[in-house]
Amino acid sequence: MPFSLPNLPFASDVFGTFLSEKTFLFHHGKHHAGYVDKLNAAVEGTPYADMELDALIQASREAGAIAIFNHAAQHFNHSFFWNSLSPQTQVVGAKTQKAFERDFGSFDVLRSQFSDAAIKLFGSGWVWLVKNADGTLAIQTGKDAETPAGTQKTALLTLDVWEHAYYLDYQNDRAGYIELFWEHVNWKFVEDQMS
Repeated sequence: MPFSLPNLPFASDVFGTFLSEKTFLFHHGKHHAGYVDKLNAAVEGTPYADMELDALIQASREAGAIAIFNHAAQHFNHSFFWNSLSPQTQVVGAKTQKAFERDFGSFDVLRSQFSDAAIKLFGSGWVWLVKNADGTLAIQTGKDAETPAGTQKTALLTLDVWEHAYYLDYQNDRAGYIELFWEHVNWKFVEDQMS
């Protein structure tokens, strides 16, 4: 069963000054599509070819199959990132807000810590809000393609801090990209992942 590039869950030209249509055309249509194509080529004729994505990520991570892991993880990460975004500003739901207060003290503390982790992540990678096996929430950074998929953690929200995610619109202003990200978080998706 070959993997396929998911459609964006929104039009590519509706994010105003946050991300341009050109960024989505390259990021989704070239980068993400490239990961999917390379993943399909890498797993063809192997036992990985019939696995679901989470299982494939876990198995390739454990086996040290780096190329397969990287392409599979980047496919998962990008698919999750698109779902983490909303063209319209959303309000954090009550259930999510309570979890933030329990584990971070407030939404503002979560936002500050998440943003700080994204700014300080050297090079390329991802910042995640995850739910641990015990139900607590945590911020996790991952270099390159690292992902919570295929682990005991549940991904809730992610931000892509690879330069290709923002460079056409922000050049080297990663902080500006991170600041506007908060106006476009899909909080309904986050709350759905918490269930």
